Amino acid sequence: MAFNPLNWLMGMFSLDIGIDLGTANTLVNVRGKGIVINEPSWVAIDKRTRRPLAIGAQAKEMVGRTPTNVVAIRPLRDGVISEFEITQAMLGYFIGKAHQQTIVPMPRPRVVIGIPSGATEVEKRAVFDAAMAAGAREAYLIEEPRAAALGAGLPVSEIHGSMVVDIGGGTTEVAVISMGGIVVSRSLRVAGDELDQDIALYVRNKYNLFIGERMSELIKIQIGSAYPLPVEKTMTIRGRNLVTGLPEAIEISSVEIREAISGSIQVIVDTIKDALDEVPPEIISDLIEGGICMAGGTSQVQGLPDRLSDELKLRVWVAEDPMTCVARGAGLILEDLDLYQQFLVSLDRSGSNR
Repeated sequence: MAFNPLNWLMGMFSLDIGIDLGTANTLVNVRGKGIVINEPSWVAIDKRTRRPLAIGAQAKEMVGRTPTNVVAIRPLRDGVISEFEITQAMLGYFIGKAHQQTIVPMPRPRVVIGIPSGATEVEKRAVFDAAMAAGAREAYLIEEPRAAALGAGLPVSEIHGSMVVDIGGGTTEVAVISMGGIVVSRSLRVAGDELDQDIALYVRNKYNLFIGERMSELIKIQIGSAYPLPVEKTMTIRGRNLVTGLPEAIEISSVEIREAISGSIQVIVDTIKDALDEVPPEIISDLIEGGICMAGGTSQVQGLPDRLSDELKLRVWVAEDPMTCVARGAGLILEDLDLYQQFLVSLDRSGSNR
């Protein structure tokens, strides 16, 4: 890349940023400051001009409540970019927001972004190009399970094997890591979004009640569970009755929601079993000792570690602050780029991310 004096000058005052560009939430980790932004990956745009009107939490508030000329969308689907220009605008907004306390008028930061391990070359290039177009001076990519393992504090550089299961909004990433490399990995496009859809479909089929995305997500967070709870919970949900067309509120229990999401949870369990089937016996003995680490927002579904532990016959534990693991891991990379160079994904066309 040719030397650009303006980039160099702006870069002197810009921050190093690690970004977890998630389907459901985008987290920004600034070197030396920690997580400074944790906002939903939503953008409200004008339908005609496709100009962003609101980004992040403000856009999520508009979901299902917009007038006809405005639509709230998520520019990422299943962990990859589906709307390039809108993702670029969203990244630019978050980079600018992270630099609010600084004096630099045009931030040109170094950026590390987490991507699904199953991303294609085209999908990787799209993330790299969006970051550069959004104002990054240098952009690097890291596979999410590696970033999650780093952020969770697993001994990824040692000979000892570690296993991480990162369940986000759009993808579930399963990886066994040893000596800084991935021994076995699985990327599955079944995660938090699928659970929300399962809940909405269940309520629709059983109660003829039509509920929105936000209500489905709220049900999952409050009473969703993957394993019988010590005390089962209930909550009141609101929606539109499909028979009468009128508003209705009903009470639903955690037992019903467990039944609703059991299919998707089983798919995740089977994927982990499938990955374990390929792990060398020496690493299996390491896993019996160290267990499986869970990261990502959806790993917080009640009873999920118990369910996995029961099915896999291994200790399963949730990382500290699981939602921020990928962003924290991406931020660690920038603290010593030379040391962690092997963790970065190279882009075929250029051979490197520089």
